[in-house]
Amino acid sequence: MKHLILMRHGKSSWEYQVSDQDRPLKERGIHDAYLVASKFATLGVTIDAAYSSPANRALHTAIIFTNTTAFGLVNFRVEEALYDFSGEHVQRFVKQIDKTHNTVALFGHNHAFTHLANTWGDQYIENLPTAGLVHLVFEVQDWAKITKGTTIHCIIPKPLRS
Repeated sequence: MKHLILMRHGKSSWEYQVSDQDRPLKERGIHDAYLVASKFATLGVTIDAAYSSPANRALHTAIIFTNTTAFGLVNFRVEEALYDFSGEHVQRFVKQIDKTHNTVALFGHNHAFTHLANTWGDQYIENLPTAGLVHLVFEVQDWAKITKGTTIHCIIPKPLRS
């Protein structure tokens, strides 16, 4: 069985004159990423590997998540293929994940993550919001064979804000 966690980066700031890849998180994005990661940590899911888009906002979200869930950075890598908005590159990347990893977390962007959550999951998601997380499960032993899976968690930050 394979578990895939897709987490969209937190809310980013347009305040600075920087390239798209260099855009930082807003304070709300930092807070929301922490809220979602904290909620996910209560589920007791053990992650084998985590990969992030090289974009600053996705990478910062990934660091917040890995620190909050005590995953650390041992099996963490930055992957250029995750700086993708259509989902095509992400899909190819997932199909090539080492089959010894059973639970993998990816940190990236929309429209790619909403599209893949709807393609692979069994619950329709209109739009995965910033800092939103979807956890999918597939009844296969090899990432190359994933098709339709089951959406077992969808955590969005808005209801977690107090």
